[in-house]
Amino acid sequence: MSEPPDRQFIRMKFGNRTQLDVGVTIMIGSGNSPIRDLLLVHIVFAVLCVVVLLIPSLVIGAKMFILVVSYNVIIPVVGYLRNHMEWIAMWFFAFMLSIFMIWPDWFLSSQLGVLVFPNDGFFMIGPVSGYMAGLWSIPLFVLIFVGAEVSKRRSYSLTYLIIAVLTLLIFGLAEATMWMLPSWHAQNVTMIGNVAVYIILPEIFLGISTFFCFTLVRTRSIWWRILGAFTVMILYMGNVSFFYFLIEQVLPSIL
Repeated sequence: MSEPPDRQFIRMKFGNRTQLDVGVTIMIGSGNSPIRDLLLVHIVFAVLCVVVLLIPSLVIGAKMFILVVSYNVIIPVVGYLRNHMEWIAMWFFAFMLSIFMIWPDWFLSSQLGVLVFPNDGFFMIGPVSGYMAGLWSIPLFVLIFVGAEVSKRRSYSLTYLIIAVLTLLIFGLAEATMWMLPSWHAQNVTMIGNVAVYIILPEIFLGISTFFCFTLVRTRSIWWRILGAFTVMILYMGNVSFFYFLIEQVLPSIL
């Protein structure tokens, strides 16, 4: 009895490998797959996080600095070695935006007094932990990468919906857990658990605007990319100010 055409195709392409192997290959690709490589990079980075965070002799600021520097070296280096040149473009935009994000963090901490960076034993940029200049690049790079991969296969409306949901999950989890390190925490604002309510929508808009702006400047000169990253930061800072004022000042006076 002959095999169905779909089984014949799979056998020709994948040989006698198990269904699980075939399924994984179909999902993450084969050969020089950027999705597979990124998964492997993040598995290695996750292991590195566990090892570094468990070092008892280091203060948390030094641990976070090591991890942030490691990530921001690994991504462009692996991208270059594996010929994923788009990784370098994505990383550069995310890294420049991460540097600029010191400004809204500084504003929230010094001017509004709603964000606290505890003394972590390492250098600070104003009231902000020094490693924050590169920390934002980790989630922002992932969001840009996911958006780029989804947009190759699905509509732009679905792409932005996925980015919005993923942004909510990533930043929501970070806001809810980073205080345990301790890294930062919110204060003097309306909270859901350990998450400040006013920051939820601005961070969703941050994920969406980051990917949107990257798609506009990805093929432009380096100065356009830097300007694009700065523009996203300004938009985020405006959103944070508006939603803080709305949720913490206007709505309580009305309700």
